[in-house]
Amino acid sequence: MIFKEKTKTQPISKEQVWVSWKRIKQGGKAMGVDQISIAMIESNPRKYLYPLWNRLSSGSYFPPAVRECEIPKGDGKTRKLGIPTVLDRVAQDVIKQELEKIAEPQFHQSSFGYRPNKSAHQALEQCANYCWKRWYVVDVDIKGFFDNIDHELMLQMLRGLTDARHILLYCERWLKAPMQTPDGLIIQRTKGSPQGGVISPLLANIYLNVVFDRWISETQPLIVFERYADDIVMHTRSIEQSEFILDKLKIRLKQYKLEVSESKTKIVYCYRTVRQFKEKKNIPVSFDFLGYTFKPRLCQKTDGEKFWGYRPAISRKGQTKILKECRRLAFQNWTSFDINKLSQILRPKIRGWINYYGKFRISEMQFVFMKINRRIAVWLKRRYKINTIGQSYSRLKRIIRTFPTIFEHWKFGFVV
Repeated sequence: MIFKEKTKTQPISKEQVWVSWKRIKQGGKAMGVDQISIAMIESNPRKYLYPLWNRLSSGSYFPPAVRECEIPKGDGKTRKLGIPTVLDRVAQDVIKQELEKIAEPQFHQSSFGYRPNKSAHQALEQCANYCWKRWYVVDVDIKGFFDNIDHELMLQMLRGLTDARHILLYCERWLKAPMQTPDGLIIQRTKGSPQGGVISPLLANIYLNVVFDRWISETQPLIVFERYADDIVMHTRSIEQSEFILDKLKIRLKQYKLEVSESKTKIVYCYRTVRQFKEKKNIPVSFDFLGYTFKPRLCQKTDGEKFWGYRPAISRKGQTKILKECRRLAFQNWTSFDINKLSQILRPKIRGWINYYGKFRISEMQFVFMKINRRIAVWLKRRYKINTIGQSYSRLKRIIRTFPTIFEHWKFGFVV
C-alpha cells in the first residue's frame, strides 16, 4: 500500500479505495468535468487517492457534477449519459462493492443485467427456451427509466436493505449530483440516476427488483420473464393473459413514477409454421432483445432433420452498429500497414462481435462479414494500386488460400 491506515468516522479503508482504483483503471478512459485522466492518477496515486479516501472516510466527500454526453441509439435518436470524474468512479465503486454484497441475495434469478456470474447470453438462452414453451411474449420498454427514477422512493428501498450510514449518505449524494452540459451550464437534478455512473446499474436493479421482479413473482407466480436492467420480456400463454398482465404492469409502474413506452411495448405471437397462425395479421411475430431478433427460423437437429423454431440471431440494429463502427474506423484507408498489421488491429473488434453476436446462429452474420471483406478488398486495391475491384477480389482469394485464418471471421468460413 502507498499510505498508512488512520481511524475515521466512516468505515472505509484505504485498501478499499486502492482495490477500486485498480478496477476502475481497467475500464473506460473517459474524463469527467475536472479533466483528470487515469494516466495522471497513475503517475502519482498518492496525490489523488489519499485525499479521496480522506474525504470518503470522514463523510465530507461530495461528488462533482457529471459531464453530459450524448451517444447515438439504434433508432437514430440519442441517449444522454452522465460521465463522472475518474475519482468519483473510484468512490462509487467502493460503495458499490459493499452494497452489492447486501443486495445481490435479494435479486430474482431471472434478473441478468450487471450482476456477477450473470450474462446477456444467459438471458437470451432462457428467453429462447421460454419462447418455445409459451406462445406469447410481452416485450416491455420502460420510457426513460434511468432518467425517471424517483429519488425518495429509491432511498426508501435502500433504507430497507441496509442501515449503513455511509452507504445511504453517498448514494443520496450521487443521486442528487448535478449535471454539466457541454456549454458549461450546471443543471440540478431532482430525479433519475445518470447512465454512465458505476453505481447506477446496481441502483437500477434495486429499484426494479422492488417495482417489477418481486411484485410479479408474488402476484403472478405463473408468469416467467427475463430482465436485463430495464429491458423486460414476459412469456404468457394467451393474448388475453398478455393484455391482462400488461395492464397490471402499467398500473404498477405508475405507482413508482414510471410508465411504459406505448410505441415500443408490444405483445408478440411466437409463431412457428408447424402451428396454424391463429392471431390477427397485425400481431407482431418478432421482437428484439439485447441486440438479437427473435423470430421464426428454420432449424436443424443433430441428425439433420429440419424444423421451424423460434430462435434469436443478430438484429438489424446489431448489424447497423457493427457497420457504423467499420465506417468510423475506415480501415480500407490504412494503406501504410501490411495485411498482418491490419488483421492484428482488427482482431479484437471482430472477435468481440463474433463472441457476442455469433453466440446464436453465427450464419446470420454473413452480411456483416461480406461488407468487412469488401473493405479489405478495397484496402488491397488502394495499397497495391490494383486497377479494378474484381482484380482485388482475385488477389484476396489467393490470400485466403494461403492465410485462411489471418482474419478472425475467416476462421468461421466467412470468406469471399
